[in-house]
Amino acid sequence: MTTPQPDELFFTRSLMNWHANVNERSLPWKSEQDPYRIWLSEVILQQTRALQGLPYYLRFTETYPTISDLAAADDNDVFRIWQGLGYYNRCKNMLATARFIAHQLNGRFPDTYEGLLQLKGIGPYTASAIASFAYRLPNAVVDGNVFRVLSRYFNIPDPIDSTIGKNLFGSLAQKLMDTDDSAAYNQAIMDLGATVCTPRKMRCSECPLQARCAAYAQGTVALLPVKGKKITVRTRYFNYILLTKDDQIWIEKRTGNDIWENLHQPYLIETNEEVKQSELKRHSDIAALQLGNLQIIPIGESTQRLTHQLIRAAFYKVILPSEWQALTKEGVWMSVADLKKTAFPKTVVSFLENNLYF
Repeated sequence: MTTPQPDELFFTRSLMNWHANVNERSLPWKSEQDPYRIWLSEVILQQTRALQGLPYYLRFTETYPTISDLAAADDNDVFRIWQGLGYYNRCKNMLATARFIAHQLNGRFPDTYEGLLQLKGIGPYTASAIASFAYRLPNAVVDGNVFRVLSRYFNIPDPIDSTIGKNLFGSLAQKLMDTDDSAAYNQAIMDLGATVCTPRKMRCSECPLQARCAAYAQGTVALLPVKGKKITVRTRYFNYILLTKDDQIWIEKRTGNDIWENLHQPYLIETNEEVKQSELKRHSDIAALQLGNLQIIPIGESTQRLTHQLIRAAFYKVILPSEWQALTKEGVWMSVADLKKTAFPKTVVSFLENNLYF
């Protein structure tokens, strides 16, 4: 019996037919041709699942309906809406790009792939998405869904995170494109990967490409795509001290080239390992607070996994007298009622919500 071979023409025709007659995946940005809203959705969806990103997209488009509105917004207000999405450099770059377009380009997005690539925070994937969906240019979009569909259909073992793999899949996606309707093609292949050719619990029996899928024929669907690099995860220990007095909490803004830049946090002591309460009391940063006999009360713990880091957070509370003024770090006293107006990392947000601070 002859094993079915992958066929390029069959791939494109079957995919487009499925998209036109079967695909029912509905998301608000799918019918958009406004480059601002397409760009906004793509920035939000980087490293984020569509259903998780959907409420953020709706909040952003409601609060900032145009790129001029976003460009004029206060940084803290924007970070507050972004709060919980993670990868906060995306938000920082988004603001910079909005202001550049509004002030330097008269509010108009570049209408070429090359021009889009010049914008801060926009790489080949996002530039291709805007070029295709907004301007109907023949640029193939290659995301995780596309890598998965192509690697399985053609049974390609090359790692998708290698230079060779990226070039191979990028060229293949471009070659297979329906140039008469690049937007529909790009949407179709991404939707197929998101709903049928999924990472696990693949729905091969419903796939329009099954008849010619090489991985299905050879029983290697679950083994693809291949990733070559192993992620090294660094564990960090954050000890947050909630300094409270007169219904206020002291907070500071994170600065420097580190996670959660520009977000706020309580007084932080980072240690190289997990420390006990008694050990924390002897830390030099605690000594600098001149707390005397005031108690450092443990009030919670949490863990947050980032791509390359594991944050193990411990929370403590110190109730200070009204006259206490020993702080030397830059920060502000904020009323508990105003905390909900400020942008914090997800770790801190979860703690504040669970402890009824907002």
